[in-house]
Amino acid sequence: MSDPRLTPANTRVAAAHLSDVAPSLSRVTGTPCQVARPVVDLLRAPDGARDRQLLWGERVDRYEDRAGMSFLQARKDGYVGYVDSAALCPSEPVTHWVSAPACHLYQDANIKSPDRHMLSFGSLVNVVGEADRLAETPLGFIPRVHLRPIGETMDDPVKAAELFLGTPYLWGGNSRSGIDCSGLVQTALLAIGHECPGDSDMQQSALGRDVTQQGDYQRGDLLYWKGHVAMVVDAETLIHANGTHMAVVQEPIRAAIDRIDGQGQGPVIAHKRL
Repeated sequence: MSDPRLTPANTRVAAAHLSDVAPSLSRVTGTPCQVARPVVDLLRAPDGARDRQLLWGERVDRYEDRAGMSFLQARKDGYVGYVDSAALCPSEPVTHWVSAPACHLYQDANIKSPDRHMLSFGSLVNVVGEADRLAETPLGFIPRVHLRPIGETMDDPVKAAELFLGTPYLWGGNSRSGIDCSGLVQTALLAIGHECPGDSDMQQSALGRDVTQQGDYQRGDLLYWKGHVAMVVDAETLIHANGTHMAVVQEPIRAAIDRIDGQGQGPVIAHKRL
């Protein structure tokens, strides 16, 4: 059975390429669009809970626009859901991605000018020119030091994750304003050019190989509990977004394992190495 989180079909429409869903649904071809807000919630239903979030410039395919809500599929990981239609715009070129934890988009080529938006790590922008230390985009100016060209990746997912230390925990969050455990892992892996699903159970199934030797922790390993994931920093330390600290933190691996088990969430159920 197809995972509904990854299946672009609802009670009215289905993506034209789908052959294993109800034939009564209208088959539609997705319209390429782009996120035009710094952060937008991807909802389970038009009036439902947040499942994940999308960032400025991310590409999506829209399959339905109804009552001000768009049913779509994100290209970065295939996740489907609903967003406010006003948060989308026609697809445009992107040339760079935000590689700082967050940055401001300024009105003018002057860092003392009004800031229009704050963009999170991983946001996508189109640089059309340069002005001193600033990159010009169609909507304003961004410090060049906060950007990397599309295709230029980081070399260490742990360093990417550490950029989020202190970020508030937010269920379904994917930004510097708020992030959850699987959002942190996905963000860190996408930063090194490694494809990564959006939720921890998907990540456990799709990523890496099993490590069977107990205590054999290496930098970048992933540890999974039921409904939770953390990344190994070194042989004694991990980093994760969690609801106990309500933030992204580093803590001793052994202490985290004991605490999580003691809270009733059980033991580590998988240890993966990329």
